[in-house]
Amino acid sequence: MGRRPARCYRYITSRPFIKSRYCRGVPDAKIRIYDLGKKKASVDEFPQCIHLVSLERENLSSEALEAARICANKYITKMTGKDGFHFRVRTHPWHVIRINKMLTCAGADRLQTGMRHAYGKPNGVVARVGFGQIIFSIRTKEASKPHAVEALRRCAFKFPGRQKVVVSPNWGFTVFGKEEYLKLKAENKIIPDGAHCKPVTTHGRLEDKVHHEKE
Repeated sequence: MGRRPARCYRYITSRPFIKSRYCRGVPDAKIRIYDLGKKKASVDEFPQCIHLVSLERENLSSEALEAARICANKYITKMTGKDGFHFRVRTHPWHVIRINKMLTCAGADRLQTGMRHAYGKPNGVVARVGFGQIIFSIRTKEASKPHAVEALRRCAFKFPGRQKVVVSPNWGFTVFGKEEYLKLKAENKIIPDGAHCKPVTTHGRLEDKVHHEKE
């Protein structure tokens, strides 16, 4: 018996149902990798950021997320090289979907119970996404912006519903706008922290501030 089409599990009709000691035998999610490309690139290396945003409240299966990840990764790696971007999956499939399996062999009507005891067995996992929720994000160089937009446009075909590619005004994956980030950096008020950064505040110990200024 093959997989059911997305329309069977697309709409959010119930509360979250996750794997637990009560819900056992849940198959593993097909998507296992959530960060691709040059993950350890500093915050200054990739100033441009592009998001794929959901325009519907729906479920996205782990198989669809994996197919979209492969599609986007293949295109942007071809265009920018494997170290020319940092791709991040922003949604995780935790919600368990169930299936009430029916027999299809001869004489099945004698064996199965129809809609009696119809509570199904775990069949897979999906990610619950809402309006305006970010599904994928790519940070890259300014010159690679068209390639990142095209990569996300292509991977949107793997999902049901509507999605939109949005160019972020922020610097990379940070919460600061580009002008604000450059201003804070010029004033030495930014502490790099991997793909993100932390602002230097007026709170905390004076020794920490002195140590940061010496660095």
